[in-house]
Order: sequence, then C-alpha cells, then structure tokens
Amino acid sequence: MKKVAFLILLALAVAVSSCGTGKPSTTVTTKTSGNWEARLLGGTGAASQLNFVTQFSVTTQNGGSSQAIDTTGFGFINATACFLPSTNQSYSGQATLNTNSSNQVSGSMTYTVTSGTPAGDVLTLTTGSNGGVSGTASGAPGTTGTLSNGVIWGTWTLQSSNPNCPNVTTSQNAPFVMCQGNVTCTIP
Repeated sequence: MKKVAFLILLALAVAVSSCGTGKPSTTVTTKTSGNWEARLLGGTGAASQLNFVTQFSVTTQNGGSSQAIDTTGFGFINATACFLPSTNQSYSGQATLNTNSSNQVSGSMTYTVTSGTPAGDVLTLTTGSNGGVSGTASGAPGTTGTLSNGVIWGTWTLQSSNPNCPNVTTSQNAPFVMCQGNVTCTIP
C-alpha cells in the first residue's frame, strides 16, 4: 500500500512540476480597425474623384498567411458616375501585418470595391511591389497588438464598362494612400 501511495504522489509531483514550464509564445499578432481615409491620385474625369472613407478590421500573425478584411462601413467622399450610391456595393480584401521587435509594422494589402450601380465597375487598391503598410503596434509576443498611425500606399486600378467612367490601370501609375484615422498622412 505504501508503494502505491508513493507512486501516486510521485506521479502527482511530476505532473504539477511540469505545469508552467512551457515556453511563452513568440508569435506577434497585430490587429487594426477603425476609420481609414483613402486618397486616390491620378485618373481622369469621374475616375479622379474616387476618394473614400472605410471602416474595417483585420488580425494577422507574423509569418502567417494573409487574412480577410472585414469591412463594416464604406462611403465615397464624392459621388461619381463610376460608383453611384447603391446598397449593392460589395467590399473584399486581404491583408498581412508583420511587427518587428521595435513594434514597427510592415505588410501588404489588397482592397476591392465592386459597384452595384452601374453593375460591374471594380476599384482595386493594392500595395503590390511599390507599396506597403506602415505603423506602430502595441503589445508584445504572445499578445495581440493594435496598429496605430497606420499608412497604406500603393497603386489603384479601375475596370469599368461605363462610358462615363474611364478605366485606370497600374501602367498609368495611379497611386493611392490610406491614412488611419486621419485625413492626410505621409508615405514613409
């Protein structure tokens, strides 16, 4: 009986002593949300006025795959022939946010707006090879940090069959900048 009790106590001591000895997570997770204002530069006619404000959220891990952007609000600043006010607009996107040991954020993003009226116009913003994401994240490894002072920049394209809305392609170097919570910001 003493041997059984000793073995049970030994097993319990081993189990208790192993608690808390695991390594803490070194994965950095960064999230962003809130208002972002996009200024689209270039374009002609109605396509030169497609500035907008959007609210979205996304959470990604360093070294992880891009994650879907959840758009919770959207509005063009100027109504144009390209995107008439409509409840049928749709929004989609993907983003990757990486945070270094100094809490500086980098990454990539693609954001697409598809018109409801007229149907089929597609506005796409992408960081591509000439753009990126910048900002500062709070938090530490093993926690979820929040992006602040965010800036996203790159090029935009517009595909449209609407004669009042000319196409704009990346070959025309149509740049954009999105500012987190600000009307204006500077590309780093």
